[in-house]
Amino acid sequence: MNKNNKILILNSGGTFNKIYNQLNGQLEIQQNNQNIKQILESSKISDCKVDSILYKDSLDINSKDRAKIINYIQKSNFKKIIIVHGTDTINKTAKLIKKKIFNKTIVLTGAMLPFSINPIEATANLIGAYSFIKYKNKKDIYISMHGNTKKYNKIKKNRTLGIFECQ
Repeated sequence: MNKNNKILILNSGGTFNKIYNQLNGQLEIQQNNQNIKQILESSKISDCKVDSILYKDSLDINSKDRAKIINYIQKSNFKKIIIVHGTDTINKTAKLIKKKIFNKTIVLTGAMLPFSINPIEATANLIGAYSFIKYKNKKDIYISMHGNTKKYNKIKKNRTLGIFECQ
């Protein structure tokens, strides 16, 4: 399959990728793409390439990290990209990408619960992002969470309810 027809899934970490460390009792971000690959394999999705750029909680992502993400996307031949990102600063990253990237369809997604603890939300959000981007040809920046996929500035995290809502 031609790269232009494939979808790139770019892993940057976030709660989606956290696992429980039995030695110290902390949730830590896995340094691999295992969760994403497991979802794709279980869902019989084979037209994606998975790569990683960071393994960070989104609260720890800084301007250098965002520049690294943007640089990677700008150099990529992929026209459709899903970014797995932490939910706390997903809108901040999306807003910056919107200022720098104009010729691609990009969907950011993540999870409020780690895949390793409860795989349902992470799976639903990734599959929602995939389903949207697979058939969407309008070049823009979107966020896909909790059954909604909207332009990045039309969906926000409601910190009181712990869900993403459309604006």
